[in-house]
Amino acid sequence: MENIKSYVQQHKDRFINELIELLKIPSVSADTAYSQDVIDTSEAVKVSLEKAGCDFVEICDTPGYPIVYGEKIIDKSLPTVLVYGHYDVQPPDPLELWTSPPFEPVIKKTEIHPEGAIFARGSCDDKGQMFMHVKALEYMVQSNTLPCNVKFMIEGEEEVGSKSLSWFVERNQEKLKNDVILISDTGMISNQQPSITTGLRGLSYVEVEVTGPNRDLHSGLYGGAVANPINILAKMIASLHDDDNHITIPGFYDKVQELSLEERAEMAKAPFNLDDYKKALDLKDVYGEKGYVTNERNSIRPTLDVNGIWGGYTGEGAKTVIASKAFAKISMRLVPNQDWEEITELFTKHFISIAPAGVTVKVKPHHGGQGYVTPIDSIGYKAANMAYTETFGIPAIPVRSGGSIPIVALFEKELKSKTILMGFGLDSDAIHSPNEHFGIFNYLKGIETIPLFYKYFVELSK
Repeated sequence: MENIKSYVQQHKDRFINELIELLKIPSVSADTAYSQDVIDTSEAVKVSLEKAGCDFVEICDTPGYPIVYGEKIIDKSLPTVLVYGHYDVQPPDPLELWTSPPFEPVIKKTEIHPEGAIFARGSCDDKGQMFMHVKALEYMVQSNTLPCNVKFMIEGEEEVGSKSLSWFVERNQEKLKNDVILISDTGMISNQQPSITTGLRGLSYVEVEVTGPNRDLHSGLYGGAVANPINILAKMIASLHDDDNHITIPGFYDKVQELSLEERAEMAKAPFNLDDYKKALDLKDVYGEKGYVTNERNSIRPTLDVNGIWGGYTGEGAKTVIASKAFAKISMRLVPNQDWEEITELFTKHFISIAPAGVTVKVKPHHGGQGYVTPIDSIGYKAANMAYTETFGIPAIPVRSGGSIPIVALFEKELKSKTILMGFGLDSDAIHSPNEHFGIFNYLKGIETIPLFYKYFVELSK
């Protein structure tokens, strides 16, 4: 352990500077204007894996953005760890809310990160967390302490649904064969209390279009006489929840896994202060499904949220118009046993059925994925907990995340492997938001902790 700490401190500045250089590349997969930047980032990841000590690294073409594959096989009779991460990032918008340019990384001290945090798009999600694994490999190679085989699979489409990853995994099962999959694309409770994510919600993401008249109309001449698509869309969306904030889509809850009171009690042991939560978000009160507390609403319960809504005139000044069309993007976070394709179909049928006769409705599915649960009695979980305990001096707490990593369920289906989610980010790191950042402490602590996972996983596998 002291050797790891010493190595990290010795190379601290270089580790930070190398990550900063990676963060400067705007690898936004959702916007084709950044296509070359995404490809350039895959090249940079390839170079970093080669320098870290992989014996073989290649950029694998897919129907979409490339996947970077690397490996270091020291003995085929030993266990193999497959590291997954992604090099693409979310769009930086709205740019005006950033306190520094999103692709010009800067280090700033904050109340939560007194040692400083790197502010940049992708710093936590997922370039910073992915890069911890690259640096951890570097340490194990340089110190000759790599106890098993390691493979890397770093993709460029996670933020847009990982469609090409599914294609790649299905066609490369032998190449990707492993004993456990290790991912750092989640978070932990705090810098004092580590946690291991044992559950992920699934996802169904759709776009809806409501059309009324065949053109935009004068709101004085036609107002009150024809259906206004924006008004109608707002009513339809509002009807998707009842007064208790239950989702009203028929059949939506049919396969929801209800946790026992005992399991809910275990979850409640995780440190949580509601006043601090509200203060951090500048909220007067929380809001959600009746019968559940905040940490249950955002982890073990399914949700439906509007992610964007638009239509009509939104420019400066006034334009008295009834828009021909109105649009919204809607995401549904799902819990284990809910099938995302089935939920998408249920949503589509219901949403079309509640439209009044004066409009037509289209529902366009975008992407989705299944939920996932990792058993806490597995070798992988135990190894991760031992690693956290050694570096933090306190055992990790198992938690369920409200987020989705759809490919985790795919990995279990196609590769027959369990996934361990060793995240080092914090809820306050503003992923997907302006001013995303990743603590220097968290970045370096991840590099310290990951090699210990390898050590204990091999020991427990004997």
